[in-house]
Amino acid sequence: MTNRTEQVPDVYALTPEANVEGPTGEPSLEVGTPTLTEAEPQPSMTWMMLRELVETIVLSLVIFLLIRQVVQNYRIESHSMEPNFYEGQFILVNKLAYRLGSPERGDVLVFHNPNNVDEDYIKRVIGLPGDNLDIHDGTVFINGKPLVEEYPIHEIPRSSTYGPVVIEPDHLFVMGDNRPQSQDSRSFGQLSEDLIVGKAWVRVWPFDKFGIIPHYDLEPDAAFAGGT
Repeated sequence: MTNRTEQVPDVYALTPEANVEGPTGEPSLEVGTPTLTEAEPQPSMTWMMLRELVETIVLSLVIFLLIRQVVQNYRIESHSMEPNFYEGQFILVNKLAYRLGSPERGDVLVFHNPNNVDEDYIKRVIGLPGDNLDIHDGTVFINGKPLVEEYPIHEIPRSSTYGPVVIEPDHLFVMGDNRPQSQDSRSFGQLSEDLIVGKAWVRVWPFDKFGIIPHYDLEPDAAFAGGT
């Protein structure tokens, strides 16, 4: 008898992801090489702390830049606004004030020096567009009427004169409260409103002077017309 060895196909030798079809022809079971789900590596504590630090720095920078678009701090570095503002004091400037409104006579504002835009000045608004301004006998005259100022100032020498001039559209006439020692519109001319940084808003240093910077409504006083 001759021994015959028949090679029986291995019906169970399936390739990975092969399917055994059920009676309906739909895949009923996935068989093949088993796979294990590997655990994802967890970030190290150092990396997590570094990421949080970077996120905090970026967020702080964004907030700082947004605030700088609205408010900016300044240190006063001159005597031109004495006796109301002194050298070394710190103020906050509202940079939106004149984007939402117009300057008013009596406002204290910060602006770029017309002769050197890298340098900023602080002065008070005295003349508005259209005003006829004249200075003589130690008095500022607006449209022929003396300007009454309710805050303390170092007065203009009676021998000092300026004008008359008409303030141009989109320009202001500004002066320091320390009139004898202020470089202002009497020296550099009318101030273009394009050079304004913002309105002086809050005095933050020294602490005993902390508070909102007061606004004075300055109007020419007809009762003084022709007076001494």
